[in-house]
Formats: sequence, C-alpha cells, structure tokens
Amino acid sequence: MAFEGLSSRLQNVFNKLKGRGKLTEEDVSEALREVRLALLEADVNFKVVKDFIAKVKEQAIGQDVMKSFTPGMVVIDIVNKQLTELMGGTQSKLARNNRPPTVIMMVGLQGAGKTTTSGKLAKLLQKQNHKPLLVAADIYRPAAIKQLQVLGSQINVPVFTLGDQTSPVEIAKAGLEHARDNHLDYLIIDTAGRLHIDENLMDELQRMRSAVNPDEILLVIDAMTGQDAVNVADNFHQQMELTGVVLTKLDGDTRGGAALSVKAVTGCPIKFAATGEKIDALEPFHPERMASRILGMGDMLSLIEKAQFNIDTDKAAELERKMRTAEFTLEDFLEQMEQLKKMGPLDQLMDMMPGMGKMKGNMKVDEKQMSRVEAIVKSMTIMEKRKPEILNGNRRKRIALGSGTSIQDVNRLLKQFEDMKKMMKQFSGMMGGGTKGAKGLKGKLGKGMKFPFG
Repeated sequence: MAFEGLSSRLQNVFNKLKGRGKLTEEDVSEALREVRLALLEADVNFKVVKDFIAKVKEQAIGQDVMKSFTPGMVVIDIVNKQLTELMGGTQSKLARNNRPPTVIMMVGLQGAGKTTTSGKLAKLLQKQNHKPLLVAADIYRPAAIKQLQVLGSQINVPVFTLGDQTSPVEIAKAGLEHARDNHLDYLIIDTAGRLHIDENLMDELQRMRSAVNPDEILLVIDAMTGQDAVNVADNFHQQMELTGVVLTKLDGDTRGGAALSVKAVTGCPIKFAATGEKIDALEPFHPERMASRILGMGDMLSLIEKAQFNIDTDKAAELERKMRTAEFTLEDFLEQMEQLKKMGPLDQLMDMMPGMGKMKGNMKVDEKQMSRVEAIVKSMTIMEKRKPEILNGNRRKRIALGSGTSIQDVNRLLKQFEDMKKMMKQFSGMMGGGTKGAKGLKGKLGKGMKFPFG
C-alpha cells in the first residue's frame, strides 16, 4: 500500500492516545507534532500539512474532546474527517453527457502511464455496461498507437486511429464522429505526453479541447513522483482547466504525498487510482475510504465491491455451507483460491480489512507460495482432492514430482489444510459464540496461525 509508512506512524501515535482516559492540551499538541512529521515524511505539501494540523488542533482542543470518556477516539475521529476532507470529502464521479458520447481527454507527462490508464478506464467503463471507444492521438511516441491497439484487443474495446501522419486534433475530431456514428457512449482520447512548459504541445492540447469540447480532462500522475506531481498538476490545471486527476502506481513503495496534496493545492478532485499493473487494477477514488485505510480502520466497502464484481455468489454460498458442515475439500480450496486471486493481490485485500494490516506479518501471505500450492493440488486426482486421507507415501511422492515441489511441501500443505478445516469449523461455531468465540479466533491468528498459502 502506498501509505504503509504513514499509516504505521499514525497508528502508533493514536495507540498512545487511545490508552489514556484523560487528555491534556499538551498530550494533543505532542501527538499532532508527530502527525505533522509523519505527513511531511510522506511528502505531503508543507502548506497543506500546516493547514491540516491547525484545523485538527482547533477541534481537538475543544472542551467536548477533553471531557469525553474516550478522548483518544474522538481525536482519531477528527483526524479521519479532516483527512477525508483533505482528499476531496466525497467521491467525485466521472461526468456523463446526456447526448453521448461523453468525451474524456487523458493528459500528462511522458511516462506517467496515460496509454495504460486509458485502457484501464475503458475496461472499468465496460464493466459498468458502457460502450467505450479508445482514440490513438499520440503520434509522437514510437509504438504508442500499437500499444493502445494491443490493450484494446485484450479487453475487446475498439481503437480508432488514423496513423501517425495526421494531426492529433484531426484524429480526435474524426474519433468523435466515429463514436457518434457507431453509438458508442464514451470516447477516451490518449494524448501524447508533454512537459507543461512545452508551448507547442500545450497549444495542440488546447486546440484539441476546442475541437472536441471534452466533458472530462483527466491528468494522469505518477504517485511516486511526490511533490513534483503536485507542481505538474498545478501547472496543467492553469493551462487546461482540468476536471480531475488519476493517480497511477499507488500500489508501489511510495510515500503517497501526492494523493494527500493534489486536491488541496489544485482544487482538482482525484477521480481514480491505479493499484496495480493488471488491466482491471483501476478503482474510483473514495476519500473517506482512503482515510480509513491510512488510519488502519480498513475499507470493507471496497472489499465488498471487489467481491461482488469477481466472486460467484452461488459458489460462495455453497462453499460457506461446506465449511460449516466440514465437507470442505482440496477441490473447493482450489476453487476458492482462484476466486480470491480475481479480487487482486492478497496484501491489498488484507489492507482493506480492519486491523488486518498489522497481522500480515503473522499470516505470512506469499503470492509465490500460493502458486506452489495450486500446482500441488492440480497434480492430485479428483479422488485425492476429495479424500486427502488416502494420500499415502507413494501418492505424495508422485504429486511432488508432478508439481515440481518436494514431499515436505506436500506434507506441509496437507497438515495446514487440516488445521484450516478445524479453524473454519471452530469459526462457524464461534459466529454464534459471542465475545468469547471471537477472542478465541483472534488469539489463534495472533499466535501466527498459518494458512495453506503461508
């Protein structure tokens, strides 16, 4: 997660506050000093940090907080609300023209990921039952047109191109006519990367804007560029009147300062965030959910939405029944793994679960190990998957050879699978077991309980 360093620093600060029954003004000031340092280290704009701390302090030192039975929790709530406000308050949705197509211009620096993001946006719109058209208007970068065509073919979205000899303005105009003639409802124009100080190319963008009258002008920013990203956004906004920002590489090892600064500095809302390299790794940006994740409170709404998009509900209901009745087999486990993988990287999913970010170390989630487990299970016969108790020494040796693993790996998987089945059975009982049951499960997880992919 982009904010991992910031998130862990803030959680440490607030854990100290939560343990106190009473807070003094000095306690709050000390905590906010640490928050200020954490934000600056995360590359958040200095002026943004100063304003943010002033707003939090003004509310946190009020009498209502000091007299509260849980003053630490009240301060965390204030920080959560201010973080949400800082990133835009509420989700800023993509425009939709009443007379299709809705026209979107993708702009930004070279290398920010405009072409890939254009494809990801087309895929997202397609999931929402829209009919997008991609327009290849980057005639300057070698193979840019080909790259967009390859992306279009992968997701079955048409790509409009007139080659690299026609002016980008004419390509955009012709693409708009093509979308109208073919009843396509979104037009995504992939423009050439340019520096905001390049007058000729900026002039070309302005002429394109006049020619197609876009509903959205989205600036694609690499989140790993930190403060520079905010300066770029400010300059582009002054010249192009941006309607929104798309942050790419938000899953990388970045401090995330751009996400916390760009709205406050430019006034432009963050509309989308790219959270991985896959074509479907683009999500609408929800400020309140991001604030919650930064403070370690999870993001269950995003997790539920991912599940609704990717998981077959009938299969999920059947799996749940099997877990309850202890009929869960290695066959079911493999199917569950495949459905889980559709939702995205496991470490990102765990960040969305309240309190799970800290448990990642205990659970030892390893994507490579998951692939190894998959190979082992796929090397079994149907009967072996359904009745692992029949797996004698010879069968285990054959499975290890077939999966390119060792007998020890096979034995470890079978042992962990049995442990997991027992845990699931206990968990289904605990759901009706109140606080005692929940504490029992938490204790198991806290002691480093491993899953079959750990």
